[in-house]
Amino acid sequence: MSNPAHPNPPGLFSGPEYWAATFGIASQLPMSRPEMDQLGWDSCDVILVTGDAYVDLPSFGMAVMGRVLENKGYRVGIISQPDWRSVDPFRSLGQPNLFFGVTAGNMDSMVNHYTSERKIRSNDSYTPDGVAGKRPDRAVLVYAQRCREAFKGVPVIIGGIEASLRRIAQYDYWSDKVKRSVLPDSKANMLVYGNGERQILEIARRLAADEKIGSMTDIRGTAFMLPKVPAGWVEMDSTELDKPSPLIVHPDPYAMQPDCDKAPVNSTEPEPIQLTDKQVHRLWGNRSRTVIRLPDYEKVATDPVLYAHASRLMHLETNPGNARALVQRHGTREVWLNPPPIPLTTPEMDAVFDLPYNRRPHISYGKAPIPAYDMIKNSINIMRGCFGGCTFCSITEHEGRIIQNRSEDSIIREIENIRDKSLGFTGTISDLGGPTANMYRLACKSREIESACRLPSCVYPKICPNLNTDHAPLIKLYQRARKVDGVKKVLVASGVRFDLAVESPAYIKELITHHVGGYLKIAPEHSENGPLDKMMKPGIGSFEKFRRMFEKFSKAAGKKQYLIPYFIAAHPGTTDTDMLNLALWLKKNKFRPDQVQAFLPSPMATATAMYHSDRNPLRSISRKARPVGDRIFTPKRKKQRDLHKAFLRYHDPKNWPLLRSALLEMGRGELIGAKPECLVPAGRPGKGSHPGNRSQTERPKSRKRGGRTSRSGSKKKQN
Repeated sequence: MSNPAHPNPPGLFSGPEYWAATFGIASQLPMSRPEMDQLGWDSCDVILVTGDAYVDLPSFGMAVMGRVLENKGYRVGIISQPDWRSVDPFRSLGQPNLFFGVTAGNMDSMVNHYTSERKIRSNDSYTPDGVAGKRPDRAVLVYAQRCREAFKGVPVIIGGIEASLRRIAQYDYWSDKVKRSVLPDSKANMLVYGNGERQILEIARRLAADEKIGSMTDIRGTAFMLPKVPAGWVEMDSTELDKPSPLIVHPDPYAMQPDCDKAPVNSTEPEPIQLTDKQVHRLWGNRSRTVIRLPDYEKVATDPVLYAHASRLMHLETNPGNARALVQRHGTREVWLNPPPIPLTTPEMDAVFDLPYNRRPHISYGKAPIPAYDMIKNSINIMRGCFGGCTFCSITEHEGRIIQNRSEDSIIREIENIRDKSLGFTGTISDLGGPTANMYRLACKSREIESACRLPSCVYPKICPNLNTDHAPLIKLYQRARKVDGVKKVLVASGVRFDLAVESPAYIKELITHHVGGYLKIAPEHSENGPLDKMMKPGIGSFEKFRRMFEKFSKAAGKKQYLIPYFIAAHPGTTDTDMLNLALWLKKNKFRPDQVQAFLPSPMATATAMYHSDRNPLRSISRKARPVGDRIFTPKRKKQRDLHKAFLRYHDPKNWPLLRSALLEMGRGELIGAKPECLVPAGRPGKGSHPGNRSQTERPKSRKRGGRTSRSGSKKKQN
C-alpha cells in the first residue's frame, strides 16, 4: 500500500479525456433508457444514485459530480429517488461500465426525515411537490445494498454529506447508540468524504484503465476496509497522543511542520513498527507514513469517554497540510481513512462552476415545484469551507476549514447565466454567499503556518492574528455584481459571521446599504458564555457591536431593516439559568423569535460528542470530574428541552404555564407578573392546581434532579 498522493496534485481536469467524449455534452444527464437512446448511448460509464430530485444546478451535489465526470468524457446517468423497496429501479439504466456512485442527497437522510425531537417531518424540500418519504432512512446503506444486488461485482462508491459524516464510528441520535462506520454496513468498496471532485475523477480514470478498486489505497479524501494495517506504516496509538486521563500540554501547534515529501512506501517493507514514546516524538513530523489508531468501534460503542477521545483526535486530523491517516478496527477488519483532499484552487473552482449546467429540474418532473430549487435557483456559491469551527456544525468536517474561492469573473458569469437562463428571473440574485457569507478570500497570512496549524478554529476564542480579515475583495465583488445589466438587486442571505464583519466597517456599510432585503439573518446562538464556550462562538458583545453598526448604516441609508437573530436551545453546556438569562436578554432587546432551533446532535459534530459523553473534546479528555474539569451537563430529557425552547419563545402564551412552573422552581417568582421586568404574566386565579398558577411567593417543597439549576444559579452535580 502506497502513501496518499502528494499535496500538490495535478490540475483537476488535467490529463486525457475518456473515449466517450465523442458523444458530446448532454442538455440534461439521462434518467431513463429513452433519454440514453436519444444521446446515442448503449450504456452508462457511471450511474449516480441520489436521494434528491435531480436538478442540474451547481448547488446540487449530484449535478456537480455528473458534470465533472462528463467534462472528462464519461457517460453519466442519474437514478433519482428510486423506490428502494425493489431492486428494479436500480437496473433501469443498465449496468454501469465503471461504478455506481451513491449519496443520500444534499442532506443526511435522518436529519431530512426527523426533527430534533425525533418527530417525522411532514415535507421534503428536495422532492417534487415537497412530498415526504421519497427516500429511506439511512439512505446510503439502503441504496448501496440495492446497487450491489442489481449488478454483482460492480464497484459501489458512497459519498455526500451522509457518508462523509459517518465515515468512522459515530453517535446516532435517533437510535441513541454509537453506530459503526457506514462502510462495513453498506458493503461499499470505497467512501469519498468531503468535496469529492478530485477523488471521483481519479477513481473513474483508474477504473477506466482497468485498475482494480481494491488497489486504490492512495487517494486522499477516501476511506476503505482493510484486513490489517499494511506493511511499512508506523502505527501510533491515539491514546499516546492524547491520553483520556489527566490533562497533558501539547506543543505549540504552529511548530508542527508537516513532512509531505517522503518517497512512497514500498509494499515489500517490513510489518508495522512498534515505537517507544521517544521514537514517537522524533517521528512526530513523519506524517506521510504514519497512521493513528483510534479506539476500536467495540470500545467507543460502550465507553463514552473513549468516544469523546476518538472524536477529539479525528477533529485534530482534518488539516490537509498535516493530517495523518486514521484507522479504526470494526470487528476483524480495519476502516482506513486517508488524509483529507487537497482544497481546489481558484481556477479549479471556476472550472467546476463554469460547467454547462442548464439550471433546471429534470424534465420528467414537469411543473411540479421543488422547494429547495425554488429557494436557491437564483443564488450563487462564491466559496466553500468554513474556519469558524462551531462545534454544533459539520461544515468543517465535510468541506474543510480552508476557504476555497471562485474568481470574481466566474461569479459574474454565473450571475449573467441566471439572468439569461433562469425561468421567471425578476432581476434579484437571492444570495451571494456560501457556508458563511463573508469568508470570501479570507485565509491565513502564512501558508507555512496554515499547513502546520492544528487549532479547530481561526476565530475562537478570538480572531487569530495570522488570519487575514480584509473584506476589500468581497466589497469589490458586491459592487461589481450589483452593476450587472439586468440585475436590480443582489441580496446576501447566507449567515454573516459578525465577529469578522465588525473588523471591516466598510464591508458592513456596503452590506447594509445595498444587499439586505429588509431582514438579515445573524446567529449569535446564545447570550451566555457557558454555552457559547461549548459552541466555540464569540461573546454576545460582538453581536451588540454589529447590531449598533447595522442600525447606524440602515439609518444612514434611510431604510427600515431588521436583524433576525438565531439561537440554539438545549445545546450541551446549557443550564436552565443560561436559558432564563437568554430569555431576559431577548425581552430587554425586544426580540421575539418566531422559529426556535433545538440542538440536534448530527453525526461527527464535536457538540454531538459532548451530548453523548458529557465530556468536552475541546480539551484533553479525563475520566475524572475535577471542579474545573471537562464534565459537561447536557439537557437531554424532553421536558427540559421543551423548557429551553419555551424560554426562547417566552412571548408565546402556550409556553407560559411551563415557564411559570420553572421560574417558581428556580426561585425566580419575581419574574412572574405584570411589571416591565417580568418575563411572563401571572396565571388567572381559581384555575386549578397547575404549578404555573401558584402565587409568586409560593415555593415548591422539593426541586427536581437532572440538570435544573439551584436558586443561586449554580449547576447541580450530575451523575
